[in-house]
Amino acid sequence: MPPARPIRRLLIANRGEIAARVIRTARSLGIATVAVYSDPDARAPHVTLADESVRLPGAAPADTYLRGDLIVEAARERGADAIHPGYGFLSENADFARACGDAGLTFVGPSPGAIAAMGSKLEAKALMEAAGVPVLPGAQVTDDAALFALAAPVGYPLLVKAAHGGGGRGMRLVREREELADAVDRARGEAASAFGDGTVFLERFVEDPRHVEVQILGDTHGNVVHLFERECSIQRRYQKIIEESPSPAVDEELRAELGAAAVAAGKAIGYVGAGTVEFVLDAAGHFSFLEVNTRLQVEHPVTELVTGLDLVALQLRMAEGEAIPPEVLDARLAGHAIEARLYAEDAEAGFAPATGTLHRFATPELPGIRVDSGVADGSVISPHYDAMLAKVIAHGRTRTEAARRLEQALLHSTLHGVTTNRDLLVGILREPEFLAGGTDTGYLTRHDPRHLCAEPDGKSPGEAHAVAAALAWQAGHRSAAPVLRTMPTGWRNVPSAPQRVTYVRGAQTLEVALRFDAAETHDTADVVEVTVNGGEFGGLVRVRKATPDRVDLEVDGSRRTYTVHRVTAGADRTEVYVDGPDGSSALTETPRFPEPATAAAAGSLTASIPGVVVRVLADPGTAVAAGQPLLVLEAMKMEHTVTAPTSGELAEVRVEPGRQVDVGHILAVVIPSASD
Repeated sequence: MPPARPIRRLLIANRGEIAARVIRTARSLGIATVAVYSDPDARAPHVTLADESVRLPGAAPADTYLRGDLIVEAARERGADAIHPGYGFLSENADFARACGDAGLTFVGPSPGAIAAMGSKLEAKALMEAAGVPVLPGAQVTDDAALFALAAPVGYPLLVKAAHGGGGRGMRLVREREELADAVDRARGEAASAFGDGTVFLERFVEDPRHVEVQILGDTHGNVVHLFERECSIQRRYQKIIEESPSPAVDEELRAELGAAAVAAGKAIGYVGAGTVEFVLDAAGHFSFLEVNTRLQVEHPVTELVTGLDLVALQLRMAEGEAIPPEVLDARLAGHAIEARLYAEDAEAGFAPATGTLHRFATPELPGIRVDSGVADGSVISPHYDAMLAKVIAHGRTRTEAARRLEQALLHSTLHGVTTNRDLLVGILREPEFLAGGTDTGYLTRHDPRHLCAEPDGKSPGEAHAVAAALAWQAGHRSAAPVLRTMPTGWRNVPSAPQRVTYVRGAQTLEVALRFDAAETHDTADVVEVTVNGGEFGGLVRVRKATPDRVDLEVDGSRRTYTVHRVTAGADRTEVYVDGPDGSSALTETPRFPEPATAAAAGSLTASIPGVVVRVLADPGTAVAAGQPLLVLEAMKMEHTVTAPTSGELAEVRVEPGRQVDVGHILAVVIPSASD
């Protein structure tokens, strides 16, 4: 690593929200910035936020953000004197950190030696054990033929984990001996795709522990301090979705013990910069070392909000050779902060990733709310990268206040165009066990995401939203009329014939019929007779005002205002997004005269997510059993197995490894057996 020196021009070797986050802090410190971007990210916000941007040709991470040689070359050509790796991609790659130093560039992070020591999880465990930090038993997979012998001292259940990287990728839970070989194979594939290294290891699995981590900061003068803990137990697929600080399970005594262990871990490897020491905490309050993340964590904002510190600024100052400043040494916890990761995914469909165009993205400006985002109106969510759209973080005097603020911020966000996990996040923030602080890594096993996503009290705003959409639709027709625009809205020669429009909201079909009474008004509002699916909607319905994008509606004395956004998504498809005080809905308008559809062959298996075929596991003409894996798709660096829906013959396989497929693409055809 070259001697510490002032940073004047910084290249950010990352994308999305973390690239934008680093750029903002660098700019506040007077540091010029250079961004890099792949072809799918050409219009991403971080590209134009930076002072200068450099294209990395291609789309896949292995061709772009994992190409350390291209990134170092870009930094040198653009006159940068430092590289910030963000998180993920090359952030924990010792060879990349070393290459930065060899090129005369400051790597904003720990030394290559520290990264390498922690990159090898087994070496990390040995170092931590020597430093007096409690560890879990584990073993690196070096010989597939000796898999079972390696697993024996670890014991079942166990985890197969990527030896490099994190974020839940390359991780599989194994409860039985028979599952081990397949889990190792699949974890390797995911790890190689996400981190460029398929090395995996085995580790003892602790049932439903809390995941508690400690933020550390080290300088080049040998000092290491901790900045308290974060609770990160609510996870899906071993990836965090809600984080908070402080942990509701940690008292002052345990906080001191965790902090001391984390500082010992940092000093054992001569840590410099911002890092995180992760622990599992069992129900009895005993903790064990998990790993050291030698980078900034996704969830760093909760620490920033409870301490008032800027961790990115501190990273840059440590990289310039400064000693840890007094404001860090004297830091105290103030209030409570909770972060929710907003993902483009369908939580009710097994967290299947979602892609498409994000037509509108906006979050409300509310007290105590911070939003770190890497998207904007018109952003295209591709299958190539992580599905996170933004992090929404709330700070309050108490945990309860922070949870309420975060719930309201999510509820009143505008998210149009792709399916998100918002309903799940809101459901968690309302759920009694969460509010009581009873979180652990088994939370989403005990609480079915489908139930958490359900409308509170079983009341759906779908009918009201469909009525608002229909009124906006009617107002749009009236405003676009070439003649007779002064005629009363909804006027008909034959009053008995209402206007009709049908919408689909998830599994609901909602046919709305409107009949305006042009002769009757109440308090300057039009009275309208409304039915939904043939049944009466509310009682007295008054339309205070209706425009193509806004409806002021009163039903039985309850008045609400809705915003309506129509998007033409195809020649025969219109999507309608409705937002109101009672929630949000994504509706698909059913065309009155649809084009005849071409039906897929019976037994066709279609892709439920966009992605790349990585493996085909069965040959055409062979017999298959219900539930048998047939092929594997990779989307957003996670693998998804497609299984036979029934027993029968695999008549066709219409894809091959490496094939990019979209939602609805026919992958294979299974002819059911006679008995099925």
